[in-house]
Amino acid sequence: MRLDWRYKLTLVLVAVSLAIYGVNYLIFRDWGYMMRLFFGQLGFLPLSIIVVTLVINQLLATRAQQARLHKMNIVIGAFFSEVGVALLRRCLAFDAHREELQRSIGALSRWSPADFQEAHLVLARHPYAVDPEVGDLAELKEFLLSRRDFLLRLLENPTLLEHEAFTNLLWAVCHLGEELGYRRDLGRLSRPDREHLAGDLQRAYRLLAAQWLTYLAYLKRAYPYLFSLAARINPLQPRAAAEIDLPGSEA
Repeated sequence: MRLDWRYKLTLVLVAVSLAIYGVNYLIFRDWGYMMRLFFGQLGFLPLSIIVVTLVINQLLATRAQQARLHKMNIVIGAFFSEVGVALLRRCLAFDAHREELQRSIGALSRWSPADFQEAHLVLARHPYAVDPEVGDLAELKEFLLSRRDFLLRLLENPTLLEHEAFTNLLWAVCHLGEELGYRRDLGRLSRPDREHLAGDLQRAYRLLAAQWLTYLAYLKRAYPYLFSLAARINPLQPRAAAEIDLPGSEA
């Protein structure tokens, strides 16, 4: 029977401890001092456990969580650079109430945390009343199919397993792309089919908008220079531009 390495290590440490106590007794022949020393160290053991488990482990766990959060936001940033911003702009074209979002979500570069919270409330109340006949479904289909490999690679990333909201967003976007990909002629859809696609589009749109705002709040707090560009190319602003001097851009 092979012992696990933890059991082997325990046996080795116990043997070393006994050997040290044995050498101590052979040299000093003071059994009473050894027992006082042993119980003194035994009395400190609970305090040592408290320090290690409640303080040091908590600090290490916090540091590890921050490292995971940083890695997840790197992946989320790649998603919005390659897919998210352009997709949100395309989803907005199907929204019958897009003017309300465009009026409410503005001047991002000057926003405080309270402003971001208010924006989340705006997105939560928004109806997301998408109409497949208003926008260009064929162009949306082509866009999503061209990004399919990228999206699948993101789903394979183990870093995202702990980020349920973003994983749900990826699944919704991939599903929307699959639904559109199986339609041969998007110009001749039945009413139930249009309603089904509207539901898929609405789901992806809602999750995408919420995640985009959460990501912008993170950039505002952690990387102001990245936030500056993200605010200037705000997909909810009709005249957004990366160039700072152009009208409609946000510095």
